[in-house]
Amino acid sequence: MDLADLRVFVVEDEALVLLTLEDMLVDLGCQVVVAVQHVEEALRLALDAKVDIALLDVNVGGTRIDPVAHILATRGIPIVFVTGYEAASLPPSPPGAGNPAVRIAKPFQSAELAQGMVQALRRVESPS
Repeated sequence: MDLADLRVFVVEDEALVLLTLEDMLVDLGCQVVVAVQHVEEALRLALDAKVDIALLDVNVGGTRIDPVAHILATRGIPIVFVTGYEAASLPPSPPGAGNPAVRIAKPFQSAELAQGMVQALRRVESPS
């Protein structure tokens, strides 16, 4: 699956990790439409951002990403949690939102990021 031209929503509180993610996404041919470091800003933008996929940290500056994930999942946007948290600690999927999101453990390489994104996109294309 080609990731070129995918519009990506990124929430990550650590500036260096955010910059690294943006660089990886650009190298994969993606367009970073939203790149924010705070849940409040992400909440505002999640309501109507024109994106194809979201990459979310679970703990953003001490605040959980759950409400942002809920909005995006309800909109049918695939989510990849980029986090050090275990799968059991991920935000729950809202009712009717289909399969749970994909988790990529920090630290990760570009190939792992691409694989997680493809997995999340396929879950939305063919829910089980």
